[in-house]
Formats: sequence, structure tokens, C-alpha cells
Amino acid sequence: MNWRESSAKVAAALQADAAERDRAGALPVAEVELLRQSGLLELLTTDGWTAANEAARTVAAADASVGHLLGYHYLQRWRTGLFGPAAESEPGWFWAGVSNPLDADLTMTPDGDAFVVDGFKTFATGAAVADRLVVSATRTDTGEKTTFVIDARAPGISYPGGWDNIGQRLTASGGVRFDGVRVERDDVLGVQPDPVPPRLSLAALGFQLMLAQVYVGLALGSLDAAAVYTRDHARAWTLSDVATAADDPYILAGYGELLAMARAAGCAVDAAVAALGAADERGIDLTADERAEAAIAVSTAKIAASRAAIETTSKVFEFTGARSTGGKYCFDRFWRNARTLTLHDPISYKAREVGAYFLAGTPPVPSGYS
Repeated sequence: MNWRESSAKVAAALQADAAERDRAGALPVAEVELLRQSGLLELLTTDGWTAANEAARTVAAADASVGHLLGYHYLQRWRTGLFGPAAESEPGWFWAGVSNPLDADLTMTPDGDAFVVDGFKTFATGAAVADRLVVSATRTDTGEKTTFVIDARAPGISYPGGWDNIGQRLTASGGVRFDGVRVERDDVLGVQPDPVPPRLSLAALGFQLMLAQVYVGLALGSLDAAAVYTRDHARAWTLSDVATAADDPYILAGYGELLAMARAAGCAVDAAVAALGAADERGIDLTADERAEAAIAVSTAKIAASRAAIETTSKVFEFTGARSTGGKYCFDRFWRNARTLTLHDPISYKAREVGAYFLAGTPPVPSGYS
């Protein structure tokens, strides 16, 4: 079975009980095991960047939470290689990160030939169900932002939870606490200098791009689910003069508009995948100008995908009708997931970056979000 077949098989399994699992909101232990058994966790290593992105989108269309987890797993594995040789990984390990750019409350104190890490990090997607973590903390002696890898079950690491948002309920995105956690020097990947070199700054673009993949998956997934309902259950409006809802010209046009928007967003994301992949292949020779081109491609994709996700997941209800809002269908999960994810950073700032580059040639300033 090739990776596309594996992705489709995982998506079908997730789609079958997506509504029930969303309502339960349990830790995604079974979902991560499904990814592990499918072989998709090794895809970045075996088939590369483009395949990993496509797999994440396919899975996200069936379950945005699991697509998010899978995409971030790929990102953390890729991110370790930005510092030098990628961190070693055992087959089937699920990787997550503890590196919220707006949360600096994690410190590393030198302790002989190692470090001791203390503090709390919020919004650590997938960490509570991970095997390995990629963590960023601030050294107490030098003030440098330092990144290391560690066993997710190492002594002193705990997961108090706290993720109670309306969407992405199965991403295990709660906080992580470190109490006297020992980190060996061999597990330190590197430090982030100021200014950040172009290659090392690609990490932020990778996260933005993977979120855009999930947005496109959400848009396409909501259309697929709504289309099944429209064909099989929706009633024709009394003034429509057609026999079925699927014959209504307004419904047909509505689906056509939304599908065009979602597919156009997908094309923008595909272009960004190629741009970031090309930037990554440049390695340490990547220039600031080349980095800027990749950043604009990613921001463009993020804008298009965000709008497609929000509009599609909201508007499909107009084509399914009032009965489709019944709790047993749980169609609202698509909108809840899209609304939650698209608030990770204001899309207006992405638009400003693209506009400034277009009009004045001003490149985006590398940050945790651009």
C-alpha cells in the first residue's frame, strides 16, 4: 500500500466516527495509534516534504484535529534538522513540540554537564500523547533561546490539560509543566541567535503552512460531508420548482462557488509547499531575499486558506437546511475547528506583509509567526 492509499484509509476510518469522537473530546491516544499503525508517521523520512503535506491535508479533511496532529508531527521532525543533522527517531515515534512563541515561561539552568528545565508552557499541541518533544526554553545564564529534544515521559514533565476550546477538541493542546527536568547537553539541538539566520527562521513558516493545509482540509471536508447530506437527505425548497435539493440551481451554484474557493486555496497552499521546500533545500546558503519569497508564498496561502475555511464551513448549512443542524450530524464541528484554528494569529497581519512586499518590496520581518 502506498502513502496515498494509507492516507485515504486513515481518513475513511476517522470519518466514520468523527462526530462521536468530537463529542467525547478524549485524549487522542487511539487516533495517534491509528497513525502509528498506518505508517504515516514515517512519511516525511520516506517520501519527503510534499507527500507529508498532502497526507496531512487528506487526514484533516476527515478529522481536522488528527490532521493537525499529523502535520505538527512532521514539522517537529523537520524542525530538528534546521539546526544540523535531524534528531534520531525510532520507527513509530510520535513527535510534538513545546514552543509557543508568545510564551517564554520556560527556563534552562546549567547544572554541571547538563541543564535543569523549569516552568510552564501553554498550547502544546499533541504533547500529552507524544513519544518525543521538541522544546524551546531560555537559558538563565546567557538569555539565549535554546531548543532541545526530550522523552515526553521524562521525570518532572506533567500535562495538566486545560484545553477546553470550542474546536480542535482532539489535539491535546493543553499546557506542559517542567519541574526540575534534567536535559543532557547531547540533547540540545542549538540556540537561536539574534538576528535569526534565514534557514533557522524557516521554522515559523513551516507552522504557518501546515495550518493552511488543515484549513484547506476543513473546507474540502465540510463540502464532502454537506454534499452527502444534500444528496441523501435535504429537501427541495417549496418555491424551487425542483424535485430534490440537489437539483436546485441556487444550491448547485453555491456548491460550485465554495468548491472553487477551496480548490483555489489548495493551489495557493501547493505553491507555498513548493516554495518552502525549495528554500529548505538551499540549506545554509539560503539568502534573506529567498527567504522573503518563501514567506510571501506562505502568507498568501494562509490568507486564501483561512478565508476558504471560514466561509465554506459556515455557508454549507445554507445548502443542507435546518434539519442538518441536528446534534447527531455534528456538522458544526467543521466551523468550530476552522474558527478555533484561524484565530492562532490575525490574518490581517499576513495581508499587510503581502501588501508591503507587493507595493514597496519590503520583506516580512522573521518572527514566531512570519
